[in-house]
Amino acid sequence: MSRSGCHFAEERAGPDMEEHDYDYLIVGQGIAGTSLAMHLLDLGKKILIVNDSQAPSSSKVAAGIFNPLTGKKLVKTWLADDLFPYAKGFYSYLEAIFGEKFVHPAPIYRPFRSIAEQNTYLAQTADPKIASYIKQDGDSADLSDCIHADYGGLEVIRSGWIDLPVLLDQSKNYFLEYGMLIDEAFDINALSVSTDGIVWKDKTFGKLVLCQGFKALENDFFNWLPFTPVKGQIVEIETEVAMQDYIVNQGIFMFPVADKVSRVGATYSWDPLDWEPTEEATAELKEKLGALLKIPYQIRSEVAGIRPSVRDRRPLIGVHPAYHNVAIFNGLGTKGVTLAPFFANELAQHLENGKELNPLVNIQRYFSLYFR
Repeated sequence: MSRSGCHFAEERAGPDMEEHDYDYLIVGQGIAGTSLAMHLLDLGKKILIVNDSQAPSSSKVAAGIFNPLTGKKLVKTWLADDLFPYAKGFYSYLEAIFGEKFVHPAPIYRPFRSIAEQNTYLAQTADPKIASYIKQDGDSADLSDCIHADYGGLEVIRSGWIDLPVLLDQSKNYFLEYGMLIDEAFDINALSVSTDGIVWKDKTFGKLVLCQGFKALENDFFNWLPFTPVKGQIVEIETEVAMQDYIVNQGIFMFPVADKVSRVGATYSWDPLDWEPTEEATAELKEKLGALLKIPYQIRSEVAGIRPSVRDRRPLIGVHPAYHNVAIFNGLGTKGVTLAPFFANELAQHLENGKELNPLVNIQRYFSLYFR
């Protein structure tokens, strides 16, 4: 492997670092870095976060939806019974600390496209594995004034969305207030890694955790992992009347974020892999909106981001195979708001107490790519 960019143990011996300035250096303050930082603080660790708040970030533009049932066949989200209760407690804890609301519970309404689809979905609701995530009684939602729902629809509960820009801004202010954040681009050339510890800009650390999202491909530590980044675009629209407080899901998602303002997405593309919205993606969303929405609307804004997706659609978490004080927390994909809190705790417990990571997320599953 290339050894450019920073100093490695075999090239430069580290200083005597029995006493470090900080326990952890965390690079990145998206949903992954923020969640990990809060868990390490809860364990009494001294941390320093480096993040350039002006740089593009997938967390800043993500819709933040948490949805326990996905796909056309109503498949329960992987580990939903563990992830969702944990995320609920974690975000409630952060709302209390920051004094700001950013959790928005909302049912997901899935309009039936046909009588056949209606019958198929209703038959699936008898499955005890998913029944607790579906509204079983009471009046059904009626959104037919605004959307095409001639055959009714299915209501998924225990769902909603996280206002990630608010969460990340509040977290940033919190970290700055307590001197735990440097708001600048991470200079990897100022980094030295040795068996004794980490040095970055004359500060010493016990461990380094990279939470860089797509930027993980830009350094030598973890660029061998099988990232399959994908670009997504969402738009905000203004409608003539206010939408009901539901997340509508039929080929695209749509949910209100303010009076008469809704967020709509998302597209998937691989070329070009950049942060710029495109006319083609906007046209795709408009076409799908035309088939779903009955009422007039105007597009207010367009944003694009690069999701740090992974070949097997599982997060990339764990310790580097050669540098045992360097770890990664990445690859959360489209389900970051539910995956991040739970696996931040798992990683913190792994780094501090040796708790075994779930083998489906542990980067050990890809060590052969590093050593080949």
